[in-house]
Amino acid sequence: MIPKYRKLFNEQFTLEKYEAFKQDIADDFNYEPTFRLCETPFFISNELKTQLLEACNDVIDLIQKESFKELTNKSLELNTNVPNEDSHTTFLAIDFGICEEDGKVMPKLIEVQGFPSLYNYQNNLFEKFKKQYPFLNELTPFINNISNQEYLDLLEAIFCSNHPKENVVLLEIEPEKQNTKIDFYYCKRDIGIPIVCVTDVRKKGKELFYTNDKGEEIQIKRIYNRVIFDELDLRTDLKLNFSFSDELDVEWAGHPNWFFRISKFILPMLKGKYFIETTLLSELKKIPEDLENYVLKPLFSFSGSGVVFHVKREDIETVKEKELYILQKKVNYLPIVQSPDGNIKAEVRMLYVWKKEDNAPIPLCNLVRLSRGEMIGVKYNKDKDWVGGTIGLFEK
Repeated sequence: MIPKYRKLFNEQFTLEKYEAFKQDIADDFNYEPTFRLCETPFFISNELKTQLLEACNDVIDLIQKESFKELTNKSLELNTNVPNEDSHTTFLAIDFGICEEDGKVMPKLIEVQGFPSLYNYQNNLFEKFKKQYPFLNELTPFINNISNQEYLDLLEAIFCSNHPKENVVLLEIEPEKQNTKIDFYYCKRDIGIPIVCVTDVRKKGKELFYTNDKGEEIQIKRIYNRVIFDELDLRTDLKLNFSFSDELDVEWAGHPNWFFRISKFILPMLKGKYFIETTLLSELKKIPEDLENYVLKPLFSFSGSGVVFHVKREDIETVKEKELYILQKKVNYLPIVQSPDGNIKAEVRMLYVWKKEDNAPIPLCNLVRLSRGEMIGVKYNKDKDWVGGTIGLFEK
């Protein structure tokens, strides 16, 4: 999208640099991420950046409405309702497919999540790219052109909210087995908060505790929540000593309810040039004849789970809980990234954080996924090159 930098990168790219880049990441924790690392960043022009921010603001306008909780209460009735919900989400991830409409580049909203993403991995990813391609110092992954230290300071404020770091935990289901654990490792290293499995949390009255590396029992006062309830519900083998539905004396950095409120559940509510025609199955008056132009998606799944890309009439008819699925019009992804052997599709996730006392979220960073296939997610492109997870870079 910025021809100057695309040309520079492609001229300087070598497989040796790519292998060194991957090894640099693996060396930090003696661990190689299980998802595919893309060879290239995505260079985002000022024009596309303006479009992305405008589209994000349209989403945020809906979330800021006084009636938003009332509009989304149904999402909690369909799932687990966790007590002590705060007034707004802490995290916001807004995904856009980079598409073509009427011959022009147009970002289209694919998904929105009130849930954290790879905040700690992404800034480290940029540092690794810069080692191999020093000219990238002219660019930034940060939407407000902040420094790396300012970025980390803001993350610490969001995660910890003035609590001592030993009283804040990154909570996950068997974190050592998660595809995103590289992000957890960077969070522990850069912010200094421990990584704790849900099965290692103990409850005493309304208080929660974990055992630190020294064998000391430490009270948990704030949870940086990375637990996806989809996965938790499936893991009937896990023995928890507390329940998310308990009344607990704990703060949340990412209250679980916002995962449901800000999700595909709100896509049918969004109208405008950046949004795709989306209908709840429970409100679908007639099954379209041209189903080849639609995608069927569960509302609350994660990482593309349960998506039906080639929809048939029986796929819709056999859904029993129609209030838990949407039918979404397909969009025309534009192969926009020039690789050595053809052009590649892109999806940009804009990452926001929202301080407790603020009226609006702060745009921070981004995550990009490049794809040659029908599905964008990194797990759908394992056997291809110049695809996978990467980062978008803006002009300073």
